[in-house]
Amino acid sequence: MERVFAEYLIETPYEVEQAAAVLAGEQSSGTFVSVPGETEELKKRFAACVEDIQLLDLADEPSIPGGSIPGKKYQKARVTVSWSIENFGYNLPVLISTLQGNLYEITQFTGLKLMDFEVPDSFAAHYRGPKFGIKGSKSSCGVGDRPMIGTIIKPSIGMSVEETASLVKTLIEAGIDFIKDDELMGSAANSFFDDRVKAIMKVIRDNEQKTGKKVMYAFNISDEIDAMQRKYDLIKKEEGSCAMISINSVGLAGTKKICDRRELVIHGHRNGWGMLNRHPMLGIEFPAYQKIQRLAGVDQLHVNGIQNKFWESDDSVVTSIKSCLKPFLGGYEILPVVSSGQWGGQAVETYRRTKTTDLLYMAGGGILAHPMGPKAGVNALQQAWTGAVDGLSVEETAIKYPEFAESVKKFSK
Repeated sequence: MERVFAEYLIETPYEVEQAAAVLAGEQSSGTFVSVPGETEELKKRFAACVEDIQLLDLADEPSIPGGSIPGKKYQKARVTVSWSIENFGYNLPVLISTLQGNLYEITQFTGLKLMDFEVPDSFAAHYRGPKFGIKGSKSSCGVGDRPMIGTIIKPSIGMSVEETASLVKTLIEAGIDFIKDDELMGSAANSFFDDRVKAIMKVIRDNEQKTGKKVMYAFNISDEIDAMQRKYDLIKKEEGSCAMISINSVGLAGTKKICDRRELVIHGHRNGWGMLNRHPMLGIEFPAYQKIQRLAGVDQLHVNGIQNKFWESDDSVVTSIKSCLKPFLGGYEILPVVSSGQWGGQAVETYRRTKTTDLLYMAGGGILAHPMGPKAGVNALQQAWTGAVDGLSVEETAIKYPEFAESVKKFSK
């Protein structure tokens, strides 16, 4: 019978083999005490199996509150556990409950993080994955062998419909590929969702008629499911191409419900990611997280950015980008969205460490606050990526391109 495998980083003051056995039992057929009915035959068919244990370093203090044993140190380890697919079939929420359920509460652990997981190829027959992904997103905007260049409406909230539409027009005329609502913008008192969609899409359609280029705008439809469906319908009616979902707020089943419609590109915003990942010994790592979103059908997913304004390290961002580009179930593409305090200066290091242009490269202030205006801001980002791919340094790119040179003066630290 096919099995699902998951890898965890754990910390425990108990014997690692004992703690791993508790994890496997709690997340399958067992509980804290033997119960009638838990026969050997049942356990053979449904019990989780500890497949591998790799001991790591010892700590003097627990990483998070949990059980303690006087005089004992806290052992870190990598543990691989597997489950029969018979336990959950192809039910994604139950699979995630199995991989990430009550195990975070188990006393034996003073640290536990889901690092990655593998599902059998048969999942591809039950989950269609992203409809558009990398190729569909880029071709929709007429982008070839460079990153999509995008921006976010700023200020995040407070602008009127008319002000937003005017800014969109400016950005489109500047040559932008992608624009999105901020995750804080849903339907504000002075910017109702329906009015905003209609006004912005008129600007986009007018530009498409003149130039042939259709800029992608990600409207934030995050809401209750029925309301999201209605908002999705309006975007389709207005000939839009993309909807944004705050995937941690909407939830897995809500995200999949929208992705299953497969008519619009789904831009997955991971706001709230820090509460899932920031502690090194608690939560979930991005390689596992992005697989869940690919199974749900998300086309584009935020990964943070090099030298970003948040807490996440460059190494973590690079791992996230590479995990999105790693093949999964024979072609479940997902486009990494690089954002957070980005401007052209980070392009060189981003390309050096990832060797890819299959990105949506997002800059808010890096475009809108360019000293020569938004058009120069867009040009500067395109110049930065041209220089990066050509093997030029930041300094060499600045000598060659004047708009980028002004970015360096404005944004370099």
